[in-house]
Amino acid sequence: MYAASGMTECKAEVTPSTRNGHRVFSYTLESHTAAAFTIMNELRLERQLCDVTLRVKYNDLEAVDFVAHKVVLASSSPVFRAMFTNGLKECGMEVVPIEGIHPRVMGRLIEFAYTASISVGEKCVIHVMNGAVMYQIDSVVKACCDFLVQQLDPSNAIGIANFAEQIGCTELHQKAREYIYMNFSQVATQEEFFNLSPCQLVTLISRDELNVRCESEVYHACVAWVQYERDERRPYVQALLQAVRCHSLPPHFLQRQLEHFEWDAQSKDYLAQIFQDLTLHKPTKAAACRTPKVPQLIYTAGGYFRQSLCYLEAFNPATGVWLRLADLQVPRSGLAACVISGLFYAVGGRNNAPDGNMDSNTLDCYNPMNNCWLPCAPMSVPRNRIGVGVIDGMIYAVGGSHGCIHHNNVERYDPERDSWQLVAPMLTRRIGVGVAVINRLLYAVGGFDGTHRLSSVECYNPERDEWRSTAPMNTVRSGAVMIRLHQARISPTTITISDSLEVIGGVCAHSNHIYVMGGYDGTNQLNTVERYDVETDSWTFISSMRHRRSALGVTTHQGRIYALALTCRGMDSTRSLKSDHSPLFINGSPVEIVKNTKFLGVHLVENFTWSLNTTSISKKA
Repeated sequence: MYAASGMTECKAEVTPSTRNGHRVFSYTLESHTAAAFTIMNELRLERQLCDVTLRVKYNDLEAVDFVAHKVVLASSSPVFRAMFTNGLKECGMEVVPIEGIHPRVMGRLIEFAYTASISVGEKCVIHVMNGAVMYQIDSVVKACCDFLVQQLDPSNAIGIANFAEQIGCTELHQKAREYIYMNFSQVATQEEFFNLSPCQLVTLISRDELNVRCESEVYHACVAWVQYERDERRPYVQALLQAVRCHSLPPHFLQRQLEHFEWDAQSKDYLAQIFQDLTLHKPTKAAACRTPKVPQLIYTAGGYFRQSLCYLEAFNPATGVWLRLADLQVPRSGLAACVISGLFYAVGGRNNAPDGNMDSNTLDCYNPMNNCWLPCAPMSVPRNRIGVGVIDGMIYAVGGSHGCIHHNNVERYDPERDSWQLVAPMLTRRIGVGVAVINRLLYAVGGFDGTHRLSSVECYNPERDEWRSTAPMNTVRSGAVMIRLHQARISPTTITISDSLEVIGGVCAHSNHIYVMGGYDGTNQLNTVERYDVETDSWTFISSMRHRRSALGVTTHQGRIYALALTCRGMDSTRSLKSDHSPLFINGSPVEIVKNTKFLGVHLVENFTWSLNTTSISKKA
């Protein structure tokens, strides 16, 4: 009698037949394939029923023979299948010569064909992957690729990228390049970087995706590469400088380089021309700022709701989610904010509290890497409703008030020295002033002088340390916000933080235009928007906002303007907005986000249309 005990459980199914009414018995043994391959591998190891010998010769090593079954090899590799089935000479050969692959690698690939398992040390993985590519064993290629991606570090990323390109592995090549772009500063100190060819280096530093805090990191990396083989690489200096975004370098940095420049005269003249363009504040058509593929968040700090708030929140435009981060050390409203080298600075403001109000001269620095605030050197005077701008990595604190004193003075903060210095005062006292930076010129727009709301505009030249008047706006405004659309992303209380951006307080840059939105004219809050052209020194109205707003924070992200603000003065905006929770899209334009007493407006720059959506955010005004 046949004993069924110990047998693997099998599945049988009886189904009606379409032929003569007879039923059909269907049976599947799921373990059969694995068991069959196990037996075939045993036969291979015992050299039984094998019908081919692979004679593997690699360089000067002695040839090694591997016996196998053609059908198993053909089932694993399209190359072997073509070799044994398409009428090639190997079809009838008992011994097939194989070259260009190490015997150990071939042994592992043959074992994989029988067992669907492979074990490779990290020193051999590149050789195994190369062999798997040769014989089109995609599953092994994918496994090796995943392993190498996990092993990427600054010391090997360039080598892995070069290897992936040589064997045509697109996925690994892309992952390695992305790692290099994201970790450029660390990669640029490694031996592999100094072994790049001139063409490879120019291609690398030309990428928009390079993740650097300052373009000086790219400049220094190129200098180090040239000095590695000084005599041979001197002729490539000019080509490298043209690939560096030199117009993004601060003039004081360029000046130091020119003082000690030791390369060819033509390259020195190139840097000198850029230095002149920057110090003369000429509009440039240089390459755009770098745009690394790093997560970006819009931050909003402080604010007011019955009293000053200490909140720091971050909005993720990709997910529409708000995050609560470390609180300000002291609650503040009327403050300004900016970003330098990936650090977020909160400047001035006022603490409106039940037990009294106090204007602030504090400067606090938030580090997103550890979610902590650190105090910095205070300003010379308290400044509420202040404006800030950043030029050459220095913060300019503009105007504001201390009690009933309205400031026209301006001071500059140097993060490297943690110190403030007074610069030339404005021509007019201003609180609630909008600040923008274009071509290294700082613009102070509108505001309130203690008696009148202002339409006047003035411009500060850091080289001359002087202010001059420019064309006034069409409307008097205080508490307006200005945006200059560019790669920098920041506003008085709302910023987009990104390590690679040239960030200027209250301003985001694009072409040579400043955008002024909302404000208060002494009677009404405004929804109008004006645009200033620095080349023609003129203002024009563009599409108005959906709601009247003042004291709003604005930033841009991927061509969209985000506005965070209170609605019309005196309006019970909580009640008026609660009824509209549905998202509204107009012609596919971005959304304006509304919730409770504050809303985040999103505005597409190109067509200046506004639309509406809802989201959650802490109550702030």
